[in-house]
Amino acid sequence: MNKVPMTVAGEQRLREELEHLKSEARPRVIAAIAEAREHGDLKENAEYHAAREEQGFIEGRIQEIEGKLSGAQVIDVTKLPKTGKVIFGVTVELLHLGNDEQVTYRIVGEDEADIKKGRISVTSPMARALIGKEEGDVALVRTPGGDVEYEIESVEHL
Repeated sequence: MNKVPMTVAGEQRLREELEHLKSEARPRVIAAIAEAREHGDLKENAEYHAAREEQGFIEGRIQEIEGKLSGAQVIDVTKLPKTGKVIFGVTVELLHLGNDEQVTYRIVGEDEADIKKGRISVTSPMARALIGKEEGDVALVRTPGGDVEYEIESVEHL
């Protein structure tokens, strides 16, 4: 099985969600099913069917998270040597050479990506164009609207 890169923060968020599902959500839905059973006829009991559906979702999500964690390669970028090279986990400050706009992105695992928070997936076109480049290099990013050039201004191991 291929290991999937994940940041320390990404792993922590998944572990917290897993703990919540196992210690709070699962017992709550089990209690709801037991209560709905007490109401009698299960064929026409909407509360029972809703609780069973939620239970299926919770159990599926628990399995999904456990699978992701078992296949994760957690990378703590703060423990890696600072070379100025763009690698998984770093925060990159870029200058858009077309309009002089500065943007900052952190390169993270697929499950952690959130463009609104400045986190891009390691598999995104932007990250693939940046990986391996160094401070001062220009990266060509192919976008649906055309090619865009970014100059790498800084690489931070945060």
